[in-house]
Amino acid sequence: MGGMTMRPYQQEARKAIHTQWDNGNRRTLLVLPTGTGKTIVFASVAEDEVRSGSRVLILAHRGELLEQAADKIKRSTGLQSAVEKAQETCLGSWYRVVVGSVQSLQRPQRLEKFPPDYFGTIIIDEAHHATTDGYQRVLDYFSSAHVLGVTATPDRGDMRNLGEVFDSLAYEYKLPQAIKDGYLCPILAQTIPLKLDITSVTMSGGDYAVGSLGTALDPYLEQIAREMANICKARKTVVFLPLIKTSQKFRDILNQHGFQAAEVNGQSNDRKQVLADFEKGKYNVLCNSMLLTEGWDCPSVDCVVVLRPTKVRSLYSQMVGRGTRLSPGKKELLLLDFLWLTEKHELCRPADLICESREVAKKMTENLEQSCCPEDIEQAEIQAAEDVVTQREEALAQKLEEMRKRKKKLVDPLQYEMSIQAEDLANYVPAFGWEMSPPTDKQCSTLEKLGILPDAIESAGKAQLLLDRMAKRRDAGLTTPKQIRFLEGKGFNHVGTWQFEDARRMIDRIAANSWRVPSDIEPAEYKPKTEW
Repeated sequence: MGGMTMRPYQQEARKAIHTQWDNGNRRTLLVLPTGTGKTIVFASVAEDEVRSGSRVLILAHRGELLEQAADKIKRSTGLQSAVEKAQETCLGSWYRVVVGSVQSLQRPQRLEKFPPDYFGTIIIDEAHHATTDGYQRVLDYFSSAHVLGVTATPDRGDMRNLGEVFDSLAYEYKLPQAIKDGYLCPILAQTIPLKLDITSVTMSGGDYAVGSLGTALDPYLEQIAREMANICKARKTVVFLPLIKTSQKFRDILNQHGFQAAEVNGQSNDRKQVLADFEKGKYNVLCNSMLLTEGWDCPSVDCVVVLRPTKVRSLYSQMVGRGTRLSPGKKELLLLDFLWLTEKHELCRPADLICESREVAKKMTENLEQSCCPEDIEQAEIQAAEDVVTQREEALAQKLEEMRKRKKKLVDPLQYEMSIQAEDLANYVPAFGWEMSPPTDKQCSTLEKLGILPDAIESAGKAQLLLDRMAKRRDAGLTTPKQIRFLEGKGFNHVGTWQFEDARRMIDRIAANSWRVPSDIEPAEYKPKTEW
């Protein structure tokens, strides 16, 4: 890697990608948050593939991304890149790495100039775009190539869609872990008590139509500017808006409120100069109409204002990601959120950056709306998760009461997940192929033998996750589902966290007491001496 030191998670990702390919998963995914060095990882993979004799294609949908990839690969590995875009072609070049535009390569007359085995490896930057027809045409043509998709999206819905293109998820490094490890800055979210009504906005291509959004936002721009003047005047702020004219109008309004605001768009002749001046501090607010979502970095940005509401979490993540990088003197990123009024659709909010569970995300959004101060999103997620657990436990208590009446012999999966405190099981969503199919007869039979009611398990992936977890728990000497059902039926809490032997001894004491809990034990407060 040209002397460049890779971070531990980058090394793990590099190894995991090759493992997937070695195991026969020809198309695999890498998920890294914006700002954690995805280009470094795929540059290292490209170097590995070139060393093994493969020709590598880096595929992207924007020229800036291709230029950045070529530059980063050269600086980190020393490898030069040929270009396949517009009038430029890599054919005849002796360079083993090619950066290519999907818009150019997808054309049949262009593809047919290449032998189908010309590229041994294809790397797709911003892989959440890979489900489109253009990418599919290129991948289908070079069908024997190993494929790596790289994306920052944290969204399980996106992952499900990407599961139609990719065979596996090689490695995922999550935003909370990156913040905890000190590679990204903490994020504070603040909900502004300003109700923005977008109930009349139409949809286009699965998201809000930008034209309608711009018109709907106009009446609120003065109020938003006043709120920003109270909250983030001392910060370096990027504002995302739906239209160029809206972005320009908001720049003028911000300047009237004492900001030094600038605006950039795809038609700006002085774009590079404005971006450079913003980075140097000549401006403290930069307005743009979705130009800066990918391929632009200014680490000193410490406030992001999203005035382009979206349902697409990959897009939301890209916007917020403009402010998550570390910079000298920067303590955190402030993310300003608004009370978007919409009757029809769920919008991406700060909770969607960190919560995998829709239930927890909804609760976290409610909590943030009730708070008048900036809240650390990690702490807010923990609080929301605790609130949801409390709600679930209340619902579970009611369900247990019903179970006692029915005298079921098997443990409901929800009871088991709650008892062993397994959020990953409770929030599991299948993403790839076989995981989505119904549980097999063998899985159902095994679960039933182990004491789990299989009827409520909807997918083979969930069934396998449960079976794997029970095997690990057995090896660790932890309680069985039947012990959990019996003791929690007697009023004990979280028996799933007990040791097997502690549960056995308690059951023996109850059995010796005519199957009644001894009078010196209060089940709801009882904790075994050897806690897990």
